[in-house]
Amino acid sequence: MLENYLPILIFIGIGLVIGMAALIIGALIGPHKPDAEKNSPYECGFPAFEDTRLPFDVRYYLVAILFIIFDLETAFLFPWAVVLHKIGLYGFLAMMVFLGLLTIGFIYEWKKGALEWQ
Repeated sequence: MLENYLPILIFIGIGLVIGMAALIIGALIGPHKPDAEKNSPYECGFPAFEDTRLPFDVRYYLVAILFIIFDLETAFLFPWAVVLHKIGLYGFLAMMVFLGLLTIGFIYEWKKGALEWQ
């Protein structure tokens, strides 16, 4: 049983070694000459007015969760479409129930105003 996990552990180990080696080599041979211009804020062009760790509005998280849900829906559609001829009518009806539930949830969210950005 445990021998089935050995290739996975080897793969994880090799990935960690390669990742750490890249970080160490980059730190050793990469140039490190910080100055005031390099350390200044560059995304907005001027220094920040206040702390950047302010809490986000809850609606931002709701939209993010909705995106993940409907993104996963499309991730389920592709494998289903590939094997549709093998799973037949039962698989088709099961996916229609799944899509129906997601559609009902989407309509509920829409009616509740979760998609409105104020």
